[in-house]
Amino acid sequence: MIFGPIKLLLRILSALMTLVVLYFGVTFVQIWQRGHEHSTASAQAILVYGTTEDNGTPSPELTARLNQALTLYRAGRAPWIAVTGGRRPGDVYTEAGVSATYLEHHGVPASHILQGSGSDTWQNVASVVPLLKAHHLKTVITVTDPFHEYRAMAIASAQGLTPYPSPVRNSPTIKHELWRYYLKETLEVGVGRIVGYGRLSSWTTKATSIHVPSGT
Repeated sequence: MIFGPIKLLLRILSALMTLVVLYFGVTFVQIWQRGHEHSTASAQAILVYGTTEDNGTPSPELTARLNQALTLYRAGRAPWIAVTGGRRPGDVYTEAGVSATYLEHHGVPASHILQGSGSDTWQNVASVVPLLKAHHLKTVITVTDPFHEYRAMAIASAQGLTPYPSPVRNSPTIKHELWRYYLKETLEVGVGRIVGYGRLSSWTTKATSIHVPSGT
């Protein structure tokens, strides 16, 4: 009699664990597939997600994203480019500012570059949505690393944009421990779809601020 409830509880826990594993397994497959999709559609703007810069110079990862945006722009896929990314602790320049300067040096008129900010993907999109809306722009080609493409598009959609994928084919990131990036994305997408990407962003922002000493 005593073991009956225990066995039932173990079965329930086992079923729940199976569901969790299946959920995140399917999520991983979706992320992988989206990272290999390359839309041929045109859009109203190209949305470049920010990543690290080096004292005013785009990092190799950011350069790869910007070069992809330039390729799309020169092919006439979109007349506007929106760049994102803020200033990290200790930085003098913002990722968006460095990106805009790089694009201008490669022939994109400053009048057709929209500069956002943000310290994560949700904030990246939120920072440029008002700028895009001010110019009546809604459709965007999202440029980021393959493992990040699914979440980048999901967050763009959640904020009212219509995104088309254009993951970077030659990002230097793929030469590192790629499984770590896919694991991180699988967890963030899996949780974000349940609680909401905006709420997840606010949680991670608060957690970061708690662990960062004041004045840094």
